[in-house]
Amino acid sequence: MAQSKYSTNVFINCPFDPQYKPLFESIVFAISACGYRPRCALEIDDASEVRIDKIFRIIEECKFGVHDISRTEPAPKSGLPRFNMPLELGMFLAAKKFGIGRQKKKACLILDSTAYRYQQFISDIAGQNIQVHENEPRKAITTVRNWLRNVQPIGSIPGGADIVRKYEQFEQDLPSLCEEIRVVREDFIFNDLAYIVFKWLNANG
Repeated sequence: MAQSKYSTNVFINCPFDPQYKPLFESIVFAISACGYRPRCALEIDDASEVRIDKIFRIIEECKFGVHDISRTEPAPKSGLPRFNMPLELGMFLAAKKFGIGRQKKKACLILDSTAYRYQQFISDIAGQNIQVHENEPRKAITTVRNWLRNVQPIGSIPGGADIVRKYEQFEQDLPSLCEEIRVVREDFIFNDLAYIVFKWLNANG
């Protein structure tokens, strides 16, 4: 993969359930509005590829990662929490630690819902700077924007307030955008979302 693509790819590691969807959509929008390409495990559905191998490959192709470790509640059916997000965070950190070449340049943002909560369930990352989104999409947008501005401060990125304003307008326009591509919002998949966001940003600068 070309270096330019690697330098703009952002791996998103977060819950994919309906309750998290507003935060997920806001993070995808923020990454795109900053001029980066959002990537995640949902982008490819290939039964011939083992899921964890797919995640390793996407991580390898991304210089940056956004990891949300806020989902610790037990699942209704199993009574157990899901550990996919901490696992994928560990995979990303290991790629930077033990990788070679451009892998050493990886950088990530770790998100939680409230401050210091992570210390109760994943204390090994206590020495890292964990950011808080308070389960608020607009807060997540500003946090992602500011992080991207700090880790790669070359070029121009719109301010957080400007991206939030655009996101609010995008949310208003979304029903008509879904009609244009003949997709029901409740049913669209990650690639539909990424395409709609890209299309809207191109039209609205």
